[in-house]
Amino acid sequence: MPGAYWIAHVTVTDEEAYGRYAKLAGAPIAAHGGRFLARGGRYVQLEGNDRARNVVAHFPSVEAAVACYRSAEYQEALSHARGASVRDLVVVEAVE
Repeated sequence: MPGAYWIAHVTVTDEEAYGRYAKLAGAPIAAHGGRFLARGGRYVQLEGNDRARNVVAHFPSVEAAVACYRSAEYQEALSHARGASVRDLVVVEAVE
């Protein structure tokens, strides 16, 4: 089964609260086999909505990425991002 990419485009509106999210989110992502490939680095917006923070994580499968998102630990972390950011998040299956 091919891996999957978790792709988030984020505009942070409350740095302090979002910082709490970022600090807590890493552990559940790693626990589900996720590893960061890009995390808030330099980017060039060519089309669509510009979001200053872009994150790409690789997971072993779509199911692992979705299980991570739905986990109690990630939802706890995410509670700090709600109201502190505008986010788009998609999980995309990788090509073999």
